[in-house]
Amino acid sequence: MNTHIEERTIQLAKYIIDKKSTVRGAAKHFGISKSTVHKDITHRLQTLNVTLAKEIRKILDENKSQRHIRGGIATKRKYKGEFENTAT
Repeated sequence: MNTHIEERTIQLAKYIIDKKSTVRGAAKHFGISKSTVHKDITHRLQTLNVTLAKEIRKILDENKSQRHIRGGIATKRKYKGEFENTAT
């Protein structure tokens, strides 16, 4: 595997663990796609660092269990008018 990809994968894992970030948040922070982040932390990290991979799995599972709650809150905010209308 390319060393650049390995370094990025480790950086992503450490960022997600430190910030308790979501895949989407990490992708935005690093300026890469969600698909790339997901591929790095679920597949590539397994071969690079098993300990980090286990920690990431816990965070991903926690984020997944909270996903429906976050979606409900976002919808509530949307209909209360707390989001800017970006469609013109």
